[in-house]
Amino acid sequence: MKKSIHLVSFDIPYPPNYGGIIDIFFKIKELHKLGIHIYLHTYLFNNKTRQPELEKYCEKIFYYQRKNAFLSLFSKLPFRVQSRSCNKLIENLKNLQFPIIFEGLHTAYPLKKYNFKKTYIRTHNIEHAYFLGLSKSEKNIFKKVFFLLESIKLKRFENILEKATGIFSISPFEQAYFTKKYGAKTFYVPVFHATTNLTQTDEKGDFILYHGDLRIADNIRAALFLIDVYKNTPYQFVVASSCKNKSVLKQIKKYHNLNFKEIPTQESLKQLLKKAQINTLFTFQKTGIKLKLLNTLHQGKHIISNTQMTEDTGLESLCELANTKKEILEKTSKLLEQTFSKNHVIARKEKLLDFNTLENAKKIVAIIFKR
Repeated sequence: MKKSIHLVSFDIPYPPNYGGIIDIFFKIKELHKLGIHIYLHTYLFNNKTRQPELEKYCEKIFYYQRKNAFLSLFSKLPFRVQSRSCNKLIENLKNLQFPIIFEGLHTAYPLKKYNFKKTYIRTHNIEHAYFLGLSKSEKNIFKKVFFLLESIKLKRFENILEKATGIFSISPFEQAYFTKKYGAKTFYVPVFHATTNLTQTDEKGDFILYHGDLRIADNIRAALFLIDVYKNTPYQFVVASSCKNKSVLKQIKKYHNLNFKEIPTQESLKQLLKKAQINTLFTFQKTGIKLKLLNTLHQGKHIISNTQMTEDTGLESLCELANTKKEILEKTSKLLEQTFSKNHVIARKEKLLDFNTLENAKKIVAIIFKR
């Protein structure tokens, strides 16, 4: 008997070029390997187009137009939920009575309108905490207010999880939070990602790297913080991103030892990770697990991170912890002289066993289709 599911994605899960979408795309691939028939539901917005690549892994794909109407801002529902509300989606979910995975609170609007038999929500963050963090990091007053209001609405909307059959949390930190609120129906399923061989090289790099999406306030704040750490030092520090930010570029241009590198493709990022001696991974909000942490552990050498980046991930011992300018510079001085050895690779392999994507797909299947 074939096993089928609906999977409702908040964005088109291809190409897998940012956090949540990476998790969804590689989850789809692994579920497909296990013979699961996937009916994918997703949204068109921001000039995005249908992606034939996804047809390799899905029985059928339903595309819906996301509402970006100004009036959605004034809804009692969070904007990210209201803008994805769609009666046609609800009809399609009702017509084929399969278990449903809703990817994030963003997509859970149908649970307000209909009592589906088997529903699971993948929580990509503690959403209200994430948006509160964005509000604190944001400099633009209008965005700051929007993120704050969204946080308040998301905290209220989170109660929709009570209607779900199960919750798939993404990190030990989130698992503790959702278990406390919603009990034993919460299951920890580590993030899905591109499985690659770990970097193993004795070749030293000669620069320090920070990479991140510079459209996101927290990443801009982290980049500016690290620029302040490394300016006027003898160290070569590189900020890399697929997009440019004026405030970051302005600071970089002031100092001869700082550089900006554009990363138009995953291959260009891979080369930077391979060549850097040290990767700096910093965040000012403790939410979920950062995909770039996993990616860097697989493809990069030494890592310096702060507490919020690694705490409660189970990966703390694989990074050098530093929270102040003094601590960062001390760790930098040490790691620039230290070869990234086979022992480092062995330690990473042991810790990353929990992130085996096929095994975690099997866990989802066992939970949803338990007899």
